Amino acid sequence: MGSKNKLKRFKENETFANVFQPSREDLVEHNFKMKGNWKAGFFKNDNPLVLELGCGKGEYSVALAQKYPDKNFIGIDIKGARFWRGAKTAVEESMSNVAFIRMQIELVEYAFAENEVDEIWITFPDPQIKYKRTKHRMTNESFLKRYKFILNPDGVVNLKTDSEFMHGYTLGLLHGAGHEVLYANHDVYKQEGSPEEVTSIQTFYEGQYLEQNKPITYIRFKIKDN
Repeated sequence: MGSKNKLKRFKENETFANVFQPSREDLVEHNFKMKGNWKAGFFKNDNPLVLELGCGKGEYSVALAQKYPDKNFIGIDIKGARFWRGAKTAVEESMSNVAFIRMQIELVEYAFAENEVDEIWITFPDPQIKYKRTKHRMTNESFLKRYKFILNPDGVVNLKTDSEFMHGYTLGLLHGAGHEVLYANHDVYKQEGSPEEVTSIQTFYEGQYLEQNKPITYIRFKIKDN
């Protein structure tokens, strides 16, 4: 994507009521007014709040919001020029149950209050295979602590990935730490009985992986107090 195109998208994002772009300082210094106020302040209802972390183009968040009008969805990514597409679609289709935040996922507990979130989706994250990159792996212990803080006690996390490494790493970590694995499948499109929201919604890249016969894996889990 050219820099002109990126600038155009950044400018357009600023005009969208469904896009939030807090600075790192505002988040860390607790000046982000939406924290603890998403349901009443933005969505104007008490419906469940669902996050997609690393939402890319926002297509999964938008598709989930279309499928579940009685839930609120927020896509989070540091790359605003990417999720511009999802935000624009939501504006064009007058969707009131989806929003986007441009921020680093490491700061997620500064954007949401304790127990404010009902569900988290992590879709096709970078597996960060090299050992030096484990701190960026989105299901490591430090990330799970952040998710635990913002999730309500019944909250669940969904991991959908084409990386068998990420699937195995996460499953091992969850079992080892005594978290509750509700469902695990290393090839959701081949095995019967896969949850419908997992197989009925596909991202652009997921379509490409499937064309290459890459298995898509899925885990649904609850983070327990250690």
